[in-house]
Amino acid sequence: MINKETIRNVLEDTDRPSGKVFAFTIQFLIIVSLVTFSIDTLPNLEQRTKDILRLAEVITVGIFTAEYLLRIAVSKAPMKYVLSFYGLVDLAAILPFYVAAGLDLRSVRVLRLPRLVRILKLLKYNRAIKGFHRALIIAREELILFGFVAIILLYLSAVGIYYFERAAQPEEFSSVLHSLWWAVTTLTTVGYGDMYPVTAGGNLFTFIVLMIGLGIVAIPTGLFASALTKVRDEEQERNLTDANTTS
Repeated sequence: MINKETIRNVLEDTDRPSGKVFAFTIQFLIIVSLVTFSIDTLPNLEQRTKDILRLAEVITVGIFTAEYLLRIAVSKAPMKYVLSFYGLVDLAAILPFYVAAGLDLRSVRVLRLPRLVRILKLLKYNRAIKGFHRALIIAREELILFGFVAIILLYLSAVGIYYFERAAQPEEFSSVLHSLWWAVTTLTTVGYGDMYPVTAGGNLFTFIVLMIGLGIVAIPTGLFASALTKVRDEEQERNLTDANTTS
């Protein structure tokens, strides 16, 4: 008889063959679900195609529901799982289907959008993404600090361009709030070109902001890359320790 520990290992331990097969199956179903969602938005679909898409959705939701219920059943702390990030993602992945059951989806098409949350389930089964998550935790304080600095620079840039350009372009730079869009596109080095300075002071100020913008992009990238390197080193050290222990 299959016990809870066996089921828990299949659901959570991706290092075991059974866990790898289960994780691959769920990831495949997530991709199928996203593909069917995209196809379902095509106009003038034949009824047969709609029926196939509906069947695929029923099968996918059925498996996701079974997974969700099994995780609750075998969890050592069921409520902790239900209220966790991944627990809420698992629930959001299936809830719209049951809410919309028996309703005319043409009148509640918005209920289809939460199906896209299923893409977040991929985070649970991908080891590389887990490494990204670990790197974010390592660099969290630095990234938060840099985020505050970036917000301050964003605001100061909007204020600066407002005072330089408001007289020459009163419609485009009518307020600091309107100037925030220019600050965002300039600091992120996107530069759509819909708002641009025409005064000498505004051009000089834009040049300075662009130089700062290069750092806005480069600094968090460097912080995150350093954290990823640390995660990789920790993983290699852990694998080496495990290999020495086994031998």
